[in-house]
Amino acid sequence: MARDRVSDYLDQWRRERPDLDPAPMGIIGRLARADEVASRALRTYFAEHSLQRGEFDVLATLRRSGEPFTLTPGELARSTMVSSAAMTNRLANLEARGLVDRRTDPANRRHVLVALTPQGRALVDDVVAGHLDNERRVLAPLTAEEQEQLAGLLERFLAGSGDVSRAAGD
Repeated sequence: MARDRVSDYLDQWRRERPDLDPAPMGIIGRLARADEVASRALRTYFAEHSLQRGEFDVLATLRRSGEPFTLTPGELARSTMVSSAAMTNRLANLEARGLVDRRTDPANRRHVLVALTPQGRALVDDVVAGHLDNERRVLAPLTAEEQEQLAGLLERFLAGSGDVSRAAGD
């Protein structure tokens, strides 16, 4: 079985500090390296479609919200896990490109709604299938069973760390 670079670092720690078990470093280090590998592949794919990863996240969040593909900026920020300032920046860029539309909420004139435009919906619908193919390529070193096992372990880790589904309270 091939070894990764993190294995080298763990061997060095075991050699230099045999009194310590560096296993947690291996897990956290591999999570970080896996994120780097996946992020590089995602950035490359999205750039081919003149998108940044965060912009795709906004479009995808609006698209998967269902008709009428409209959310508040706050809902978008919470769903994509970014600050309000970062969301404002993303929305300005997407609006300038005609992919989203910001409008006043007719039910409450003090609130703003962000809506996916027909052009934005067409783009996200076009990009999402290739995005999934790209993610499959990234995960190709693992069998389908291993991917399922990894997904389950990561879900358990995240939920156990407090990153729980909003639906869990229902």
